[in-house]
Amino acid sequence: MLKDITLGQYYPADSILHRLDPRTKLAGTMIFLISLFITSSAAGYVLATAALAGCIKMSRVPFGFITRGLKAVFILLMISVSFNMFFTDGTVLLRIGLLKITAEGLKLSGFMALRLIYLVIGSSLMTLTTTPTQLTDGLERSLGFLGRVGIPVHDIAMMMSIALRFIPILTEETDKIIKAQKARGADFETGGLIRKAKAMIPILVPLFIAAFRRAADLALAMEARCYNGGEGRTKMKPLVYAHRDRAAYIAMVLYLLLMTASRFWA
Repeated sequence: MLKDITLGQYYPADSILHRLDPRTKLAGTMIFLISLFITSSAAGYVLATAALAGCIKMSRVPFGFITRGLKAVFILLMISVSFNMFFTDGTVLLRIGLLKITAEGLKLSGFMALRLIYLVIGSSLMTLTTTPTQLTDGLERSLGFLGRVGIPVHDIAMMMSIALRFIPILTEETDKIIKAQKARGADFETGGLIRKAKAMIPILVPLFIAAFRRAADLALAMEARCYNGGEGRTKMKPLVYAHRDRAAYIAMVLYLLLMTASRFWA
């Protein structure tokens, strides 16, 4: 389960999406996520599916690798689908005791499931095609206007990129700790809820220690390289928009207009 978390990982490949400016990918991801909440029609979700499928195709990242991240949100997905399916009023199709399944509930639960799946895949696709350094530079340049009001944009961008980068590292560390504890006879499966919660202590304690150790090592490495924030720093590879980025922005605007119009389609 832990190895199935793809958010924060980078998949090296030579594709159009990998060569796009990180600011373009950040804007595209935000537009795609917003569009999922704009539309509520089947036509809108068909359009979102086509756009997402096209991006996955262009990324050259294996589809199975991208969808691995869905396993981590499977329980949340089932809870969301169940609540919308059984507790939405409308035309009753099936009644099971106090629970009922309505036509409106089926439609809403289907849209909610697709929305959650596309949120995970869309966010993962951005991190899979963008290195942590590019992500930091893209966030800093995109939020640069906030620096005029005294907000430390560089520090915020650095913290966000480090946090994303630490997700796969900590999941791998957790997996190693669980295997080590199981090899010593630890049991995480049997017993009630309280016993299972107590069984997590031998995992959480070394995980926190390892996280603090990695944070201290990272801080020491940044100090050794004379890192003192974003003031006066220059970029080895400055971000410059290319023709493909302009074409991508045009495609984003057209997509957002179509998704907005899809609200009025039958």
